[in-house]
Amino acid sequence: MHKLILASQSPRRHDLLSEAGFLFQVDPVKVSEIIDKNLNPRDAAEALARHKARTYVDVRKPLKNQGFLILSADTIVVLGSHILGKPKNSTEAHTFLEQLSGKTHCVITGVCVYDVDECREVVASEETRVTFRSLSSGEIDDYIKTGEPMDKAGAYGIQGLAKKFVAQTEGSYSNVVGFPLECFKQMVKDNGWKLDSR
Repeated sequence: MHKLILASQSPRRHDLLSEAGFLFQVDPVKVSEIIDKNLNPRDAAEALARHKARTYVDVRKPLKNQGFLILSADTIVVLGSHILGKPKNSTEAHTFLEQLSGKTHCVITGVCVYDVDECREVVASEETRVTFRSLSSGEIDDYIKTGEPMDKAGAYGIQGLAKKFVAQTEGSYSNVVGFPLECFKQMVKDNGWKLDSR
């Protein structure tokens, strides 16, 4: 049986994994989330997830032969050719939401699972298309005042107050929340990992 460590402080990822019945430890590590502009968005999301997992292994040096799997992920929002990360301030959050208003964008999450015993990493990603209805400047201002956009890629949380902005989604909903459960379950199955669950 493998022991899962979630190397992320994201409450959304924690909640999604818990609700899916997985048992895991949370043990985040600090990493810089600088996006490599030379990569396409999908590769960039996967590279960030891989970087987080490798950093965890380097910093924590978890003991081998104990069945640890390190899980990391990174979510980005892509509009056209532009990657929208977490807004630096309320002004940037307003700009992001103005850009997303009335348009369709992609949410991409890169997922990395590092098998400590085998020194092997498996990386995958999920993409979901999200369409926003047209938003007024007042709506955007009111939303920013709640503080919800500030720690989220693209400056919104679909599971929170921003759900009223969404006209349509195509693909995994959990991916937009911040973690593609279906993709992760497939990775676990394909690699024969056995995880503790409730």
